Amino acid sequence: MGVKSPRLRPCSCPPQDYRTRPAVLWGVTVALVRASHRLRSLLVIAVVVVCSIAAVTWAFDAAKKYGLIGPVQVPSQYRALVLSAAERCPAIPAEILAAQIATESGWDPLAISGAGAQGIAQFMPGVWAEVGIDANSDGKTDIWDPQDAIPTAAQFNCQNRKLVKSVSGNRLKNTLAAYNAGYGAVRRYDGIPPYPETQNYVERVLEDSKNISW
Repeated sequence: MGVKSPRLRPCSCPPQDYRTRPAVLWGVTVALVRASHRLRSLLVIAVVVVCSIAAVTWAFDAAKKYGLIGPVQVPSQYRALVLSAAERCPAIPAEILAAQIATESGWDPLAISGAGAQGIAQFMPGVWAEVGIDANSDGKTDIWDPQDAIPTAAQFNCQNRKLVKSVSGNRLKNTLAAYNAGYGAVRRYDGIPPYPETQNYVERVLEDSKNISW
């Protein structure tokens, strides 16, 4: 008697159309690519936002430092120095001296102007050679050292004040103009020279001196 082969039951599974698989895979791939692009765009936007905030913060701090907005901040490391230096020329208030330094260099001891003025008080080398003082008694007359430059600026103000005494107009304004353009120019024009830079300098120093923050 022979052995009967088991009968195979037909599968009840739904028929699968293998032709749809590439289309499904393509759809998934497209969706992933689009998601990747969106994520990349979000990352770029996030980076731009962070950089923009940093730039605005830097610009705001710089504007405050240079007295463009708000009170002129005297850095803590220079407060005592400015106040003591101003005593060398009592006729020029400490607030004027502070506003001068802020306008000249923004309190940067390594500042160099396009014209070649150097240091925190922006002296031309030739002028410094004549008027620079060793205020901190370290044996050097250093244009780059605020301990020398700021007291020299105060003393230079008094020198200029004497040199423009006979000039017409406001003596304080003429003194500030002499710091910027030289006393010779102030004498020659019998007042503030008609230089936009010097005129703006005088007005800015006077205005900023009203808003000094120690």
